[in-house]
Amino acid sequence: MEQKTIQPEWTRAAEVELVYKTKVKASERPMIKSSKDGYKTFLQIWNENTIEFQEEFKVLLLNRANRVIGVYEASSGGITGTVADPRLILATALKSLSVGLILGHNHPSGSLKPSKADEELTAKIKEAANYHDIKLLDHIIVTSEGYYSFADEGLL
Repeated sequence: MEQKTIQPEWTRAAEVELVYKTKVKASERPMIKSSKDGYKTFLQIWNENTIEFQEEFKVLLLNRANRVIGVYEASSGGITGTVADPRLILATALKSLSVGLILGHNHPSGSLKPSKADEELTAKIKEAANYHDIKLLDHIIVTSEGYYSFADEGLL
C-alpha cells in the first residue's frame, strides 16, 4: 500500500511575486538615451514636496530598448540617508525581466557629491547585476536643481 507524506506548510520557501501585466504599450514608455533623460524621468516620479525633505532610493527597470518597464521604490529614509538592499533590487529586476537598471536617489541637502556609501552600493549592485546579464547603466543623484550621473563621471 502506498503511503503519502504530507509536508507542513513551513517547508515551502516563500517567494517574491511580481505580476507581469502591462497596460502601457512599449511605444508609450519613456526611453532613456542619456543621463539627462534618466534625471527627467526620475523627476516625474519624485514627490516634489519631499525631494528636499527625505532621502529615497528608486530604480528604473528597463527593457532591451532602454524603455522604462517599471519603477521599484527601494527605500525611504531620513534626512541624511536611506538603506537600499541590493538583494531586493536584483530580485525585482529578475522578476520583471529587466535587462538594464538605472539607480536613483535624492540628496535632500541639495548636494550633488556622492558619498563613499553611495559609491560602494553602486559597485555592489553593478557586480551582482552583471552575474545575471543585467546592465547597471547609471546611478543618478537627484535634486530639485540638478543631478549627478555616475556614468557621466566615469564611476561605473
